[in-house]
Amino acid sequence: MNKIILLFSTALLIIGISSCSDFLDKEFDLSMSEEQVFGNKENTRGFLANIYVSLPDGFSGFSNPQFLGASRDCMTDNAVSFWDVHYYNSVLTDGYSALDHPFMNFWNTNTYGIRKTNQFMKNAREPVIGNTVKAGDDNRLYDRNMAEARLLRAIFHFQIVAWFGASPIIGEDEEGIPIVFDLSNSEQMNMERTPPAEALKWIADQCDMVKDVLPFRYGNETENWGRVSGAVAYALKSRALLYRASKLNNSSNDVSYWSEAAQAARDFITKNSTQGNPYLLYKDANNNTNNNYYECFVTSPVYNNEFILCRSVWNTTVIETEMAPSGFSGTITAVGRTSPTQNLIDSYEMKSGLPIHDPASGYDDQNPYADRDPRLKQTILHHGSLWGDRQEEEERPVDVTSPNGKDYQSLHGGTLTGYYPKKFVHNISFTNPSTPAHAWPLFRYAEILLNAAEAINEAQGPEQAYQYVNQVRARVGMPAYSGMSKEQFRDRIRNERRIELCFEDHRFFDTRRWMVYADQTPASETNKPYSQQYYHLYGVTVTDADNPSFMYGPAEKRPRLVFNSPKNYYIPIPDSETKRAPNLGQNPGWELSDQGTEEEDI
Repeated sequence: MNKIILLFSTALLIIGISSCSDFLDKEFDLSMSEEQVFGNKENTRGFLANIYVSLPDGFSGFSNPQFLGASRDCMTDNAVSFWDVHYYNSVLTDGYSALDHPFMNFWNTNTYGIRKTNQFMKNAREPVIGNTVKAGDDNRLYDRNMAEARLLRAIFHFQIVAWFGASPIIGEDEEGIPIVFDLSNSEQMNMERTPPAEALKWIADQCDMVKDVLPFRYGNETENWGRVSGAVAYALKSRALLYRASKLNNSSNDVSYWSEAAQAARDFITKNSTQGNPYLLYKDANNNTNNNYYECFVTSPVYNNEFILCRSVWNTTVIETEMAPSGFSGTITAVGRTSPTQNLIDSYEMKSGLPIHDPASGYDDQNPYADRDPRLKQTILHHGSLWGDRQEEEERPVDVTSPNGKDYQSLHGGTLTGYYPKKFVHNISFTNPSTPAHAWPLFRYAEILLNAAEAINEAQGPEQAYQYVNQVRARVGMPAYSGMSKEQFRDRIRNERRIELCFEDHRFFDTRRWMVYADQTPASETNKPYSQQYYHLYGVTVTDADNPSFMYGPAEKRPRLVFNSPKNYYIPIPDSETKRAPNLGQNPGWELSDQGTEEEDI
């Protein structure tokens, strides 16, 4: 009797994933036979629900605070981790191999996710699920469930391309039957990988197959929140084609790639505009530009019209304890181990729209947070930021003065740069804590607008692209862009993505697809503004709490990002997998034998 064997990511189970969908909340008995699963409607749908466990979740690391309790932006120029044993620190300095890289598990998580979707698509039965025409979300349910599985499979393939580059395409065999590898048969997985540009086009094509089969947005989101939809298919296609058009995957700068990416983003926006309940940039009840952005990430994700797809809701205080300034304590204690860099802080423009390094901007480095892009104060906690629960009399200014400020450093946490993140962090009481809801945004509407702006600018110049990025800026009261060359606008779009999407796992991939590390070296960048440096990481030292003085310089302990080319464009495939399936090959620079392989510390 065949048994259905599914493998889970332990970290995802530990954090206690839940969602507002009864369907996605159901537990699934992994010991059932194939007939028991696919001969029963509820068990079949339970199997499909179980596949969602493999979706990426940027919060999952916080369940392991000893080694992963910080933002993954700590692997980029956006932030550094205070805690010495965090895995991010050795990724930042290229300190791992194909034997011990901590994120190689993404290979197995996503290949297992693909295997599960193919099991579902191969074995699910239309008579068992039902496929009748009916009003509402369950119209032609079998067709919809099969489309869900196909889209989930496309997401898992995209994750492989993003982290590992070339990907095996594990779709259908020559007879059109979904491929389900025998896990004990190493020969079946011994296949060559498809180059990233081709794989990304395949992913986009998979999205086309389902984007109008699935509801663009579910009518009953209480029941179906967290489920992939037609909007997710449009969004994934937009992201996949944007990555395909970027320099890393488009060395000849084929403009047709950019045109396809531009059209994909426009297609989402057009389709969305026809909906009775469209996705929108989040605005609070009073459209307060000084609060809209922050509220987007701490309001109930279930009722947030900007989130296209989120990972399941997690009711917890661990985001607050691991991210908030280290001086806040009570029943629970903050350790604050994510330290945003001065590089990121300096990327926020003045309220006038001028970069701070522009001599006409009026920027004062001794009054550095005045008259800046409102997103700065909504994303970052800096010296003097008011924080803490007012009702519990915990509210006070953040104090990062060195060496004795309340929030500078403690035994188990602190800042290495003078900053803490505010995005995603609820301002709860540490004496009498609540357990706020957190949900990781896999896709949100602001990204689609930025995708459109970037791709249209590259395809045809900025005139038709301004409107999209300007919507994102208007949400926080920033002035509209206009009158720029393609090159000037490219720089501003990249800066806008950095600000708008920080701490959402975009920066790691954006800097690589743009190949920013190939355009300058540690030696060549030192005279550039901090916001334009990628290798050197900076912070601020604040002295004298009563009359603060700000001194800028290298981040404590982690002043340098290391990037070896071509090695660090991707992470390694697990060495055990390349031995088991040698046709997969290993990513350049990660081969355990260095014969014939040179690494360049550029």
